[in-house]
Amino acid sequence: MPIDNCDKYSLCGPNGYCDSNTLPSCHCLTGFRPKWPERWNSTDYSGGCIHSKPLRCQSGDDEFIRTRRVKTPEAIHSWVNKTMNLKECRTTCLRNRSFMEYSNLDVTRGGSGCVIWLGDLIDVRQFESDDGQDLYIRVSASELKKKAKVKLGIILATVIPALSGFALVLCYVSRSRRKLKVEVEDKNVNYKENRDENEDMELAVFKFGTIAQATDTFAFHNKIGEGGFGPVYKGTLENGQEIAVKRLSKSSGQGVNEFKNEVKLIVKLQHRNLVRLLGCCIHGDDRMMVYEYMPNRSLDSFIFDETKNKVLTWSKRFQIICGIARGLLYLHQDSRLRIVQRDLKASNVLLDSEMNPKISDFGMARTFGGDQTEANTEYGYMAPEYASDGLFSVKSDVFSFGILLLEVISGMKNRGFYHANESGNLVEHAWRLWKEGKPLDIVDSFFVETGYLSELLQCIHISLLCVQQHPEERPSMSSVVVMLISHNELPSPKQKARNPLKQIVHQATTDHLRETK
Repeated sequence: MPIDNCDKYSLCGPNGYCDSNTLPSCHCLTGFRPKWPERWNSTDYSGGCIHSKPLRCQSGDDEFIRTRRVKTPEAIHSWVNKTMNLKECRTTCLRNRSFMEYSNLDVTRGGSGCVIWLGDLIDVRQFESDDGQDLYIRVSASELKKKAKVKLGIILATVIPALSGFALVLCYVSRSRRKLKVEVEDKNVNYKENRDENEDMELAVFKFGTIAQATDTFAFHNKIGEGGFGPVYKGTLENGQEIAVKRLSKSSGQGVNEFKNEVKLIVKLQHRNLVRLLGCCIHGDDRMMVYEYMPNRSLDSFIFDETKNKVLTWSKRFQIICGIARGLLYLHQDSRLRIVQRDLKASNVLLDSEMNPKISDFGMARTFGGDQTEANTEYGYMAPEYASDGLFSVKSDVFSFGILLLEVISGMKNRGFYHANESGNLVEHAWRLWKEGKPLDIVDSFFVETGYLSELLQCIHISLLCVQQHPEERPSMSSVVVMLISHNELPSPKQKARNPLKQIVHQATTDHLRETK
């Protein structure tokens, strides 16, 4: 449920931003104006905003203006380079006329990496506090000069009267300055202490001895998994609470403050379909994250097991599917920082005691800046534009969700798929059956006689919409959630060739490599 008006997706349209502390809430980004002024003034913001002055896309004719404390926008396409610094990111963005905005990929380490958006900015929100991050938006250089002149005029008009007034009260201020200074210093000290105390309350820091005792000193019999970032152990605290401890690889090279800042970011992401982070432990070179324990382990241990798969009836699987969709929707749209999961797969969906799904590793790809080869991401779940070009967006997660949905329906893995007289993977098999008019042939035989065939057909249809080749043709997770719970007619899925955007991104990458040689 939306917390305030700005939680509504794309409320202010393309290139507009929402600020819940102002009335009206919608504004155009600097360098933009309402596309349809009359509609905008009547609070119809659907048309959004357009550039106040056309971009020249020539050297010296365009500049970038910084917008602070914003929620990362959604874009149909994003280009990512983990090794670039912000200056290199700006140069790349300025050189390619298709690149419109840029920012740091990872904001938790003082800024590193580069992410560039192509096209309009969608679903931008500005925060009053220090939440969010800086975004650099391409505008006409003349627009930037105009803003600087306006700002100077405002400063002069404000400062001159203020200086005159200040001279009149200088004597009074001088007499009470010492007393005022003492009072202000005392208040600042109290404020700092309270702020530090509140920050500590947000994050539980466990002692190493507590974790060692809970896991029997990381005994092998307590090891329950091995993730891309290190082993996972089951533990039991003195109060009887069961925990899962992820012991991060020492090759991450993080400092203590960097690690704590990243954990604080993840701990703020709270949703019933996300695994809850309880805290962390820092001991020498060890970095550990402490999660709530999921007694039924991961989804893949059920759907791919010939015996345990009978435990998950179709109605239960459908509840799991809907829960995963809601968790992704929260990460994409409803959390304060937009998170692209980038590693959604059956083994990263954990099940609690009542078989409710919880997405795990939901902040790791973003906050640790890890590329997905290092994170052991399976190519079987990767969107094509991400696997080949490094492009990712929320639509990359939608693609992975579509594959996961097919796996839940069929009980078969996308990778390692085998079918008599056929080559390829599970997705290609699903497309063939769809074209032949036999989509239900992919359904696990366990469900064929259950009376849920119409719901199964609906889910197959949704899965194929999610795995369409072009990201812009895939539905958003908000649309997927609606599709799952309604019975409205769905559009026909399309299976197309690669997107021509590949040429644009390839050229930008080539230019950067040539520059660094």
